[in-house]
Amino acid sequence: MSTNTAIFASATLISRIAGLLRDAIALAIYGTGLAASAFTIASQIPNLMTNLFAQAALSAAFVPVFTRLLQEGRRREAFRLASSMFWIVLIVLGAITVVGIGLAGLLLPLLSGKNFAGATAATLTQIMLPVVVFLAMTSVLTGVLQSYDHFAIPALAPIVWNIVIILTVVLLHSHLGRHGIYAYAIGWLAATIVQFLLIFWGLRRIDFRLTPHIDWHDPRIREVFVLMLPVTVGLGIINLDALINSSLGALVSPDGPRAIQAAFLLYMMPQGVFSVAVATVLFPTLSRQATRRDPRTMRATIGNGMRQINLLLIPSAAGLMMLGRPIIRLLFEHGQFRALSLDLTSTALFWFAWSLPFAGINLLLTRTFFALRRPWIPAKLAVLNLAVDVVVSLSLYRPLGIAGLVIGTAAANMVMAVLQLRRLRIGFNGNLELGRTTMITARILVASIITGAVARLVWAGLNSIVGISVPGQLVSVGGAVLAAGAFYLWAVSHMRIAEWRQIEVMLARRLGRV
Repeated sequence: MSTNTAIFASATLISRIAGLLRDAIALAIYGTGLAASAFTIASQIPNLMTNLFAQAALSAAFVPVFTRLLQEGRRREAFRLASSMFWIVLIVLGAITVVGIGLAGLLLPLLSGKNFAGATAATLTQIMLPVVVFLAMTSVLTGVLQSYDHFAIPALAPIVWNIVIILTVVLLHSHLGRHGIYAYAIGWLAATIVQFLLIFWGLRRIDFRLTPHIDWHDPRIREVFVLMLPVTVGLGIINLDALINSSLGALVSPDGPRAIQAAFLLYMMPQGVFSVAVATVLFPTLSRQATRRDPRTMRATIGNGMRQINLLLIPSAAGLMMLGRPIIRLLFEHGQFRALSLDLTSTALFWFAWSLPFAGINLLLTRTFFALRRPWIPAKLAVLNLAVDVVVSLSLYRPLGIAGLVIGTAAANMVMAVLQLRRLRIGFNGNLELGRTTMITARILVASIITGAVARLVWAGLNSIVGISVPGQLVSVGGAVLAAGAFYLWAVSHMRIAEWRQIEVMLARRLGRV
């Protein structure tokens, strides 16, 4: 694990904690009722547009092209490309956003039913849609920073984003009366603007100057959009899947969409801290290796990345399975978050945990295909991913409720991981260090199972002594997490897992400089 990965992971951890605080405050104020579920579904629409046309898709297509120009010593051309992309996304997505604001008022109320407040969702969507434009511009500028291996400011920006939302909700919701949920949407928009300004300010570190320049005929602009198309298709399918799950959640219960989102937030805590950090930091490296046509080092980078993700996400999954309900009770069971919300959220989190390591591997492998400029491969596989999720979810949501929906997501992630590995292995002539990865993963799995048992036993023992008051929960949950974490670190260090040794060496070097 590199220093950049550690910095990104640490900043992301703080961001996820801020996100948990944000969601805990929102759940305490709004609960999981109709207004909160309307916000959940409304937020999926700008999220879908952002991933289709902006943040992830644009970054995945832009970074390999921009990095290649830098590798070839064509810095001026790279900066002209970045400037052109910035103004193009502002113009194009600005127009799409205006159309979307008009359509939201017409379409979302048509979805109204007893479990969905369509008119409220329409207004919330209209407030949040400008987020798409700002996130697209932020994505271009973030790609420039990350191509220069500057990860600190992009990692810190989401912390500021969460803080702005928290302050907006706390200060504004009571002044809006029965429309208090609008404060959440206003906070999203304000936070996204602040995040954009922070990233823009960070560009001074590489002496980048945004120029009023658009070259529609630049072949590299065309190359970015050609690469972006399959990424957009793949990410669109994934986000459509999330929208389908939220909609089916409303069929299970009015509290379903918000409960799924609350569980997803906890699921994304280790996902964002570990796998997103590893994949984000390795993406420019993989792009440079692909440009140099260096399959040997690329195989090593992929294999090492997969083992690092497993080292961190498999024990995280075990912890969420064993401690999910106590963690949710501690964080969320306040205000309007009642017993039903706790039951639904803890059930969803348990099944989300099963897909955690597979989703982490998927993220790294998908970025690998992007670095190789083969984005149609994960896009095509995403179609199958959606089909698996929908079939399993529709088959199980009636008998199993919320659990059936999340089992569909877990099954789809497992299938996607297997298929991506199979396809990538063919491209690397059967050599992806899978034998070594399997052997080390087996050790990690054994250590994680025991770690999960330790976490549950310590929590149960402490809980019986200190009770379920908030201080008592802090002691029981905190004690269980610390005990399980200490045991896991001891176990992997004695199992001689090389990836843990990499982390130890990196930490020792960092501490030695302090």
